[in-house]
Amino acid sequence: MAGTETSPATAVERALNILEAAAQRRDGLTNSEISRKLGIPKSSASYILRTLERRGYLRRDAETARYRLGLKILSLGGDAQGNLDLAAVALPLMRALVEKIHLTVHLAVLDQGEAVYVEKVEAPGFFKVNTWVGRRMFLHSTSVGKCLMAWLPKQEIESIVKQHGLKKRTPETITNMTKLLAELEHVKQAGYAVDDEENSLGARCLGAPIFDATGNVTAAIGASGTLTQMDESSMPKIIEALKETARRVSRQLLRSGAAGAA
Repeated sequence: MAGTETSPATAVERALNILEAAAQRRDGLTNSEISRKLGIPKSSASYILRTLERRGYLRRDAETARYRLGLKILSLGGDAQGNLDLAAVALPLMRALVEKIHLTVHLAVLDQGEAVYVEKVEAPGFFKVNTWVGRRMFLHSTSVGKCLMAWLPKQEIESIVKQHGLKKRTPETITNMTKLLAELEHVKQAGYAVDDEENSLGARCLGAPIFDATGNVTAAIGASGTLTQMDESSMPKIIEALKETARRVSRQLLRSGAAGAA
């Protein structure tokens, strides 16, 4: 960092300490107060403060020169709270779904052109799905990803593909834009998506969209298993159970949204 001898890790630690200190003082803190309170050299504190202010995480009062939390922090907090509320609503329904279909179930949201798992309920048994909360997945090769993408405007879909590409995960992966758009249209018509060994050989996944109070897709719920666990005879039952769970989560979100508005 310019003008300092700190490592990147130390700089990050200092930036987080500054944000936490600002959060504890409603009237804000000056550069000198931050330097003294946190034991940071004034020049280093000044550099970090300017960076945080420029990015919107802090705002500086021109008259008092005191720093307070900026609107960017509130925005991030709102996004995090939204995902926490979503997971809290979905989790008991996901557990009930796992008991019914005996498959691992995931909850995913769209973030920066990728699907991110925000909740997971593992099915009992020896077969374990190598996933975790926080894992990021491609949209075009996963069932939850297709659900998150299908209801987006075409221009936004094209922008995501331009940014992330259509990486060939297996021989079954869709790597053609025309085929992808046709697949996404089928997802919209059917109300569910299928990943048939498109992301991992030997694995089949089904996904269904979850809608928020405004009618937009806010998340997707998916069930994962082996080809044997999801054969042609069992898939219709799994699809219906998955879609019903997604509908129930959507209805819960609609009610909670209405309650929040009231």
